Amino acid sequence: MRYLPKSPEERQQMLREIGCDSVEQLFASIPPEVRFQGNLALGPGQSEPEILDYFRKRAAENARDVTSFLGAGVYDHYRPAVLDALISRSEFYTAYTPYQPEISQGTLQAIFEFQTLMCQLTGMDVANASLYDGSTALPESVMMAIRANGRKRVLVARSVHPEYRQVLKTYLQHQSLALDEVPYAESGQADAGALGERLGPDVAAVAVQSPNFFGIVEDIPSLAERAHSLGALLIVMIAEPVSLGILRPPVEADIVAGEGQSLGVPLSYGGPYVGFLAAREKYLRSMPGRLVGQTVDSEGNRGFCLTLATREQHIRREKATSNICTNQALCALMVTIFLSVYGKQGLRELAIQNLSKARYAAERFHQAGARLRFRAPYFNELVVTGLGSHRQWKERLLEQKIIGGLDLGRFYPELDGDVLCCFTETAAREKIDQLVKIATE
Repeated sequence: MRYLPKSPEERQQMLREIGCDSVEQLFASIPPEVRFQGNLALGPGQSEPEILDYFRKRAAENARDVTSFLGAGVYDHYRPAVLDALISRSEFYTAYTPYQPEISQGTLQAIFEFQTLMCQLTGMDVANASLYDGSTALPESVMMAIRANGRKRVLVARSVHPEYRQVLKTYLQHQSLALDEVPYAESGQADAGALGERLGPDVAAVAVQSPNFFGIVEDIPSLAERAHSLGALLIVMIAEPVSLGILRPPVEADIVAGEGQSLGVPLSYGGPYVGFLAAREKYLRSMPGRLVGQTVDSEGNRGFCLTLATREQHIRREKATSNICTNQALCALMVTIFLSVYGKQGLRELAIQNLSKARYAAERFHQAGARLRFRAPYFNELVVTGLGSHRQWKERLLEQKIIGGLDLGRFYPELDGDVLCCFTETAAREKIDQLVKIATE
């Protein structure tokens, strides 16, 4: 795509058109403390060998050959070698949905298989072709619920990923919609009593996460019963879908959305990741994003097409169900291959390994004098309390090429000093022993 610079006169004309006097006024909503001031400190031009050498040095700073106990929405799972071998094929190596589906049947079939697998995984009737990531899947599912029943208030549990909730607030801040947060109970689950107090006939949806940000499994049937009693939809977010290898799918929910990174997408600072969204069939026309359907051509052959496209921005801009006009096709393909390689039994065994590692870690922490903050059922993440200074033992762990957990005080002031640790199949028991030993000394 060519770069066509704009003249100062053209910039002023554009500003006048949107009612701004200056570029400063246009970006006034961005806090000054997070804006870059001054000029970029760019050095002189470099030759190609110098540029390559620079980026080799930067790449060497990446976290290689380390054991990570960080989770909090991003999970370090083993990626079968076949993943990169297949997605690197030239016919797949694009992240964009084709606008001429009749000549891209292979790509559309891959997306259709992704949708099918998401339905099987979540227990829902229909799934879209993917979204940007888990953080956008939450607000998109909330907006979907509002379209479905026309109500104007939303309840979201505080145990939902804090950054997901921040994105939701961004979506809703300039709309005539109310957002209320539901506290978590001593168990770490959403407080059912507080939820009951906040529910009313104006609530469009209740959004929870399971396993939630603390790694705790929510009581979905009970939450669904409460929400449905007053006509609200239940949205279940899933940031760690590997958990569905052993956990019962949230079939009582109306909408299930989340992040698919743990299903074959590599860890990467800033992404790209892949969001998913599935729902009951009666909410199909309220769904955002692309939908690939299976059909039959004029000669009776099976084919695939983009279906129900009138919901989308490129067809009905003002009345579209979403401003997301694309999907993460390449990352969705990784998820499709990952689930196909593991299969139902393989995913179950993978989930059991994660749970077993978390149980082993919980026992070791208990033996060392630390304890778990919450006692409700968990999957592969634990909130550990009673440890020493997180900053000090985190540095000691880094010397051993181990990345410790997340200090929850960053997001929950009342949990300052408590640490969220994640245990996947990639964590060897001797590394868990090292973590416990250093963190409890």
